Amino acid sequence: MKWVFSTIFIIFGFCLTGQQLRIGLFRDYNINRVTLSYNDAPYYVYGDSLLLDTILKNEYVEVLKLGKRIFLKKGVEDIGDFERVYLVQDSVGSSLIINCKDPSVKQRKYQDDIELFSGESGVSIVNNVDIDRYVAGVVESEGGVGWNIEYYKVQAIISRSYALKYKEKHAKEGFSLCDRVHCQAYLNMLRYSTTIDSAVQLTKNQVLLDQKDYLIDAYFHANCGGQTFEPQYIWNSSLPYLTSRIDTFCIYTKQAQWEKRIPKNEWSNFLIKKYNYPINDSLFNSLIYNFNQTSRKAFYIDPVLGIPLRDIRDQFSLKSTFFSCQPDGEDVLLTGRGYGHGVGLCQEGAMKMAKLGFKSNDILQFYFPGAQLIDIQRYRYYNQPKIEPF
Repeated sequence: MKWVFSTIFIIFGFCLTGQQLRIGLFRDYNINRVTLSYNDAPYYVYGDSLLLDTILKNEYVEVLKLGKRIFLKKGVEDIGDFERVYLVQDSVGSSLIINCKDPSVKQRKYQDDIELFSGESGVSIVNNVDIDRYVAGVVESEGGVGWNIEYYKVQAIISRSYALKYKEKHAKEGFSLCDRVHCQAYLNMLRYSTTIDSAVQLTKNQVLLDQKDYLIDAYFHANCGGQTFEPQYIWNSSLPYLTSRIDTFCIYTKQAQWEKRIPKNEWSNFLIKKYNYPINDSLFNSLIYNFNQTSRKAFYIDPVLGIPLRDIRDQFSLKSTFFSCQPDGEDVLLTGRGYGHGVGLCQEGAMKMAKLGFKSNDILQFYFPGAQLIDIQRYRYYNQPKIEPF
C-alpha cells in the first residue's frame, strides 16, 4: 500500500502546477557529491518508488555517485543506493538549497521538484519546474534586475517560445533543456525582482509563431553593435523573421564597443595553417592584418578566401564577429562592436527601447518582423483536430 501511495504522490507532485519542464542543472560540472537542504518548506524524499523521509527545517540529504546508481544519506545516516532519488515539494512553489560539494560550486536555490540519477559523467540533477517559474528564472539569469517591465515582457515571451520549441533538446540525457547558455541560462529561482514575476504573469502562455504557425527560433544576444545578423552566416539556416537590420538603440551602451590585441604570428599562423591563406600572393599578403567591416560581413577580407568570421571569433575568443583590424607593432589590433552572435533580439537594444517608452509588442516586431504573438493555449484549443459526430 505504501508503494502505491508513493507512486501516486510522485506523479501528482510532478503535475501540481500545470505544464512542467525538466531542466538539467549544473551541466558545466561533473558532480560527484551534492547536498540538498531545507530552504522554505518541507520536501518528501523518495528512493525509486518508496517514500523514505522528509526534509524539515535545518535538515539535508546528501547524494553521491555510485557507479550506475546513486547513494543517499540523510545527514550523517546512510539510507542506501537507488537508481533515482526524488525530492517532492510539500506545497506549490517551495524551494530547496542545492550545494555541490565535489566539485565545489556556489550554492543555488530552485523551486518545485528535484530528481537525481547517475549520469555518464556524474550525478545528473534535474529540476521538474513549472514553466512560468522556469521562465522567470531565465529572465533574471539572462537579463539581470532593475530594467523596465516592457523589456522583461519581451524576454519572457522569447524565452518561453525558445523553451517550448526545443523542449526535447536533451531528451537522450533524461531532461528537456539544460541551464547553460546554449539552451538558456537558468542559474537560480527568481530571487530579486517582483517586476520580472509580473512580466511573466502578464505574458502567460504568450509565444511567437512564424507564418507557417511554427514556434520561431527566438534567438537573442547581449549587444548587436548597431546591426543584427542573419542566421545563415552563423548556423547555415535562413529564416524570414530574422533579417539583418540597423539598430541604433544599443550603440551607446556598455557592450557596444571593444578592443583586443593578438600577436601577429598567432593571427597569421591560424589563417595560413587552417585556411591556406595565400601569403605568397602580393595583394593578399599586404591585407592579412588589414580588414575593415563597416557593416556586418560573413567572411574575412573576401568570400573567395573562405574564412568565416565565426571561426576567427571562436579561435581567439572574440566578443563578436563584428570587428575590423589593423597592424599595430607586433600585434594585430582588433576594434569590435557588440557582444554575442548578433542574431535576433539585441538585449541592450530592447532595454533601451523599453526605457524610451516602446511597448513589448513594438520591440518584438522590431527584432522579429513578421512573427505572430499568440496565446499558445487558445491557439491549441481552436486548432485541435475536429472530431466527426457519431
